[in-house]
Amino acid sequence: MIRLKRQLRKRLLCGILLLLAGGCSPQVKKPAMPVKIPDSFSATGTAPLPEKWWSAFEDDELDILIESALTNNFDLQTAWDRLVQGEAIAKKNSSILWPQAELETLFRRRRQENQGLATYSSLYTLGIAASYEVDLWSKLRSLQNASQLDAEASRDAVDTAAITLAASIANTWYQLGENKALVRIAQEQIETNKKVLDIVTVQFRKGMASAADVLRQRQLVASTEARLITAEETVELLQYQLSVLIGKQPVLAWQQTYINLPDLPPMPEIGIPAEVLQRRPDVRQGYQQIQAADQRLAAAISDQYPRISILADIETSSGTSVHDLFGDWLANLAANALQPLFDADLRKAEVERQKAVVSERIHTWGQTILYALQDVEAALTWHQRQTQLLENLKHQLSLARQTYQRNRESYIKGKVDYIRVLESLQSLQELERNVVQAQSNLIQSRIDLYRSIAGPFDLSRPTLSHTSNLNEATATPENVTQDE
Repeated sequence: MIRLKRQLRKRLLCGILLLLAGGCSPQVKKPAMPVKIPDSFSATGTAPLPEKWWSAFEDDELDILIESALTNNFDLQTAWDRLVQGEAIAKKNSSILWPQAELETLFRRRRQENQGLATYSSLYTLGIAASYEVDLWSKLRSLQNASQLDAEASRDAVDTAAITLAASIANTWYQLGENKALVRIAQEQIETNKKVLDIVTVQFRKGMASAADVLRQRQLVASTEARLITAEETVELLQYQLSVLIGKQPVLAWQQTYINLPDLPPMPEIGIPAEVLQRRPDVRQGYQQIQAADQRLAAAISDQYPRISILADIETSSGTSVHDLFGDWLANLAANALQPLFDADLRKAEVERQKAVVSERIHTWGQTILYALQDVEAALTWHQRQTQLLENLKHQLSLARQTYQRNRESYIKGKVDYIRVLESLQSLQELERNVVQAQSNLIQSRIDLYRSIAGPFDLSRPTLSHTSNLNEATATPENVTQDE
């Protein structure tokens, strides 16, 4: 008879769970595009876009730096940590869809005296309590979906951080190359200016130049030396910045490294705007965040409806010996329903708040899309105009060299005054610097273009740092020592 009751209760419990657990299944909605997407961009190329776009520069040193940064950069590792947290939250929230059970044990020893004679008795209790909230209106499923979408958005955030990091490394690397070139140019210009100073000094001694001409040329030498100091300073600062980006302490690791400003590879095929937006992880992240907010709105709406809970417990006890513990069992099964009656519009206010969150996420996503389109068009414009500017500056530089040579020869022959030589020399040297800066800007415009159209690439997930490593990894006043 007892066994029959147990079987009936078990079947009743399973039946209720199977019947009620499949409530209204929430659908993850696809938000409509909040802004109009153009059919094409203003320009495009024909070369295929590599997944690791920086490989298009064919710079082995740059490849090594970026791969190192993708492994060791702490900001990127922080993004991975946030992803792990999001995945753990999603896993934790999925547990609310399952029954919760707890095991309770109790042992009590009792001593009793009667006429000086002590007797002892033992009480053993073992019980299992289970509870389950029937997801009748899919509130729990909506919350679980929201946390899963949050985790997917965190994965997109990792990809965005990786793309940004790669672009920062590439930009810093070629800025370092630019300033190293400016150092070489400044050194060459100092030598040139000193030679011109010697010529002006000879002319002054012959009475063919004034003292002011000598002073002007000395000032030009000094100003060029100041440019050298500034360029050398920038070279050192960029090395420190590059060291930190790859996860190392700031060091001057590239003092002797020659960095070539490369000729650019063919323009990549941009693709249509819709494809670029679908590829960009920051746009996808905004999309996931809208869906997550919509699921939380669904959960807030469901929270206004009745809730059904099922409680079950089974207990056995023995007042004498542990051997008799499993001899007798008591099982209980109960279900209760709760209907919100009065909450001073608490749940209604939460629904309105969640609606505003969805609206906020949609507007944020729309702005992200506009920024993404702007990124591409700005990079295309910058690249196109910088190409034209570089060609123009190279042409000016060729003319300036010819002008300076002729004025220098004429000055030595006494046909022109020093001012014309000085003006042509200053123009030539400024153009030499401008050409290098334009070459660097053109490379940076290509990097910006790659970044604006790039999608995610293969990344290795790092291991988590554990508290056992804190004594070794954490810098504190007690364990940081100064080198003598």
